Amino acid sequence: MEIVHSRVVGQGPVMLILHGYLGMGDNWKTLANKYGEFYEVHLIDMRNHGRSFHSALFDYDVMVEDIVNYLEAKDIDKITLIGHSMGGKAAMNFAVKHGNRIDKLIIADISPRFYPDHHQDILEALNAVDFEKQKTRGEIEQVMGSVIKEPGVVQFLMKNVFRRAKDQLDFRFNLRVLTDKYSAVGRELEQGSSFDGATLFLKGAKSKYIGDEDVKIIHAHFPNALIQEISGAGHWLHAENPSEFLEKTLKFLQRT
Repeated sequence: MEIVHSRVVGQGPVMLILHGYLGMGDNWKTLANKYGEFYEVHLIDMRNHGRSFHSALFDYDVMVEDIVNYLEAKDIDKITLIGHSMGGKAAMNFAVKHGNRIDKLIIADISPRFYPDHHQDILEALNAVDFEKQKTRGEIEQVMGSVIKEPGVVQFLMKNVFRRAKDQLDFRFNLRVLTDKYSAVGRELEQGSSFDGATLFLKGAKSKYIGDEDVKIIHAHFPNALIQEISGAGHWLHAENPSEFLEKTLKFLQRT
């Protein structure tokens, strides 16, 4: 049994944070240090991401299994769970199957509904990189930047570039599987599944991932959900407005 990689900071009740597609736990380290004043925060690298193991299997069923295996390996009973985007979908799937293991649940900018494929440009840019030809970070950035016109997205993706050997760079994530299995990321939460524990959904004011039509869907699966907005933020709301994200999450977590 393979266990996903994590970085642990802080002390207190256990909090797990699940990152989004093509991300890694380290994307959350600044906020984790803040949460670490109150919680023992486990920043998880999901399978095929970061420093976690690579596998041909990639869907929410195996991601939920990974969380269960991680909790068993670390002898953790109950958790506060935060998930963003893909990590939010994984967190929802875990909650409806293992709700007894969750104290509180926070979902960042994703709804339980189906999402069509929409990262084609990003995948095209990543797959255009040839590490036999592009030997420097600057050259890799240039290739990706010719397809992706948002510098912030390029910088986000560049965090996954590491030196595999002396003269060989590579991506930490398993690009082949994440490309092949991409449609699994948009899968909707199973009809009729629900979690009735305390739940907070946060949406970016500039993001279209959670719209008015999602409110009914959210409450069908999460009857005790609060839905709040993070001002001035898009889909990466925890990075674009971390102070408001921290304030609203802590207020929710610290209420009885």
